[in-house]
Amino acid sequence: MTESLEIACIVRNACVRVALDGYEQAQISGLCQEGAWEVAVDAMRTLDLSAVVDDVKPASGVASPSNGLSPE
Repeated sequence: MTESLEIACIVRNACVRVALDGYEQAQISGLCQEGAWEVAVDAMRTLDLSAVVDDVKPASGVASPSNGLSPE
């Protein structure tokens, strides 16, 4: 996998993680499915991409996935 593709996978996985977490928290808070979906989308929009990209180790060109998800 190229370094650019690995970074893209890391960003995608981070988006999925925050969206799922946002959706779950919204459902727990009692929001309907549509409201929970809006929370999930907003979580992806507000994701700190700088922090996600900082997780990429420049020396090896490989990410250190602190999110528990591996590149797919």
